[in-house]
Amino acid sequence: METIIIIVFLVGYLAITLEHNLKIDKLIPALAMMAILWAIIALTHMPVFEVNAELKELEPSHLDEMLLHHLGKTAEILVFLLGAMTIVEIIDYFDGFATIKGYIKTRSKRKLLWLFSILAFILSAIIDNLTATIVLVTILQKVIKDRETRLWFAGLIIINANAGGAWSPIGDVTTTMLWIADKVSAAQLVIHVLLPSIICMLVPTFIAGRFKAFQGNIETDINQIETPKSKFGPTMLYLGLGSIVFVPFFKTITHLPPYVGMMLSLAVVATFAEIYSNAKFSISSATDEGHHEAAHHSPVHKALSKIELPSILFFLGILLAVAALESLGLLFHYAESMNQAIPNTDIVVMLLGIGSAVIDNVPLVAASMGMFSEGLDSPLWHFIAYSAGTGGSMLIIGSAAGVVAMGMEKIDFFWYLRKIAWLAFAGFLAGAVVFILLRDFVLHG
Repeated sequence: METIIIIVFLVGYLAITLEHNLKIDKLIPALAMMAILWAIIALTHMPVFEVNAELKELEPSHLDEMLLHHLGKTAEILVFLLGAMTIVEIIDYFDGFATIKGYIKTRSKRKLLWLFSILAFILSAIIDNLTATIVLVTILQKVIKDRETRLWFAGLIIINANAGGAWSPIGDVTTTMLWIADKVSAAQLVIHVLLPSIICMLVPTFIAGRFKAFQGNIETDINQIETPKSKFGPTMLYLGLGSIVFVPFFKTITHLPPYVGMMLSLAVVATFAEIYSNAKFSISSATDEGHHEAAHHSPVHKALSKIELPSILFFLGILLAVAALESLGLLFHYAESMNQAIPNTDIVVMLLGIGSAVIDNVPLVAASMGMFSEGLDSPLWHFIAYSAGTGGSMLIIGSAAGVVAMGMEKIDFFWYLRKIAWLAFAGFLAGAVVFILLRDFVLHG
């Protein structure tokens, strides 16, 4: 039966990877694969196990208990993401991200490259790399009219957004997974991964700054960029970003799971959003129509209706599908055989990073969490966070940031492969070398 289980998983995985070719949303094979795997386990009464990380062995368990355990762990991630997504949509409701356009005061392409790169790096660490890419590509479209130039900028935004997401517990789904699963703590993740991530950003940006595409000035008049639609935009931007940053501190102080802090942050942001949205309707315009509009356009309701639920369902499917393999002990045995074949875990983790460019990094990290049994803040987890976060930049389909930029700018897969992939690889490699040197000679030397 184990062979059938592996075949079902590989077929489902292939369907997810070939999402663009098959024209089928990846959430469909993810959910189907998850349901079929658990159904096979239940119908054939296959034994399920819980991995004992301390003893590094498998302990027999009951199917209902295992499913409930994995659903609980998955739900923690999904509820956390729902809260973060809602806060971001509330900021967008007030056009808060338009505030960022105010920082753009130069017409020099090279200066703009550095400005967008730094913004991508910092923003993605707070609001995650996917959202940061959407925000910055939207601004890019207003600032730069020449499409060829814009493609180059978008390519560097993808690399730098992924680099920025890797060192923050809230910057990438994979680092969030490791953080919620108590594999890394927020402070140690920053200490170990921030410098390698900065190098991963600096190397490609420095090389690209010498390209012809980033010479000279842009044609757009910077002063013509429109101001935010709402006067509360800047306030909601800083409140929203601050409330997301507050979550790791809340977890450190209370030792409660991160989703609890995220729900508190959402409640605070939503309260101000409701107050400000009511303030938009002045007494003079308080006609029946105005009241009707205020009642039916609550910023919280609007934000919840715009959340990307397909992503949430995809994570549900893929995490529970990987959990099925973990419960059968397959990942545990696979890790043991791989450690015997490749004794150097650094090479294994770097291969995982390169692999995340081809296949989704969420299941890769979920699998690695089932394969390795190292404790909290082991350098292995920090290296996995770096590799899975930044390795996806090597192909445009290798990260959520790449996929969304591909859709927004219609970036050709092979154009990215020719022009940007080697820059991403150079950054990934440079950061990995810095991580290993930092680990071996500074932090653990």
